[in-house]
Amino acid sequence: MSQNGPLRLTVAGSEDLVLEIVPGELAPATHRHPEVRPAVTSASDRLDGRRRYEVTIDGWVFSVGVESAARAALRDRATQAAAATGPAGRAVVKAQIPGRVVRLWVAAGDTVEKGQRLLAIEAMKMENEVRSPRAGVVESLSAVVGKAVELGDELLVVG
Repeated sequence: MSQNGPLRLTVAGSEDLVLEIVPGELAPATHRHPEVRPAVTSASDRLDGRRRYEVTIDGWVFSVGVESAARAALRDRATQAAAATGPAGRAVVKAQIPGRVVRLWVAAGDTVEKGQRLLAIEAMKMENEVRSPRAGVVESLSAVVGKAVELGDELLVVG
């Protein structure tokens, strides 16, 4: 990690506190200097090029992750692109419990959003909603109202 380029600092436990700094451009501190100690860095952090530090300022202790701002921005863009496109391929929705199909909210050819209700299975006098694992189009629907399903039976396919 280069100390010459911008760095992104993320305070653990606070997703809202993210700073990007250029080390050579920092103004001198007007209060006493913080104590900075290296902290345990996980294997995941090392793969992401991130280092962890424990910083104590006026008795307050913060866990801070430090990484190259350029690498962090690249990872952010890749994460956003992956979220926008969703998982590739088809998603086969299978019964997670044995029961009887009591409701269908979709039909083959319908466009669905991630988390949208697809159908309901009644088991032990309770209705259990099955929701879409991803956005897409219902390619096939094998669930039929009133039909019994077993654990692992294919209910529908979202493509």
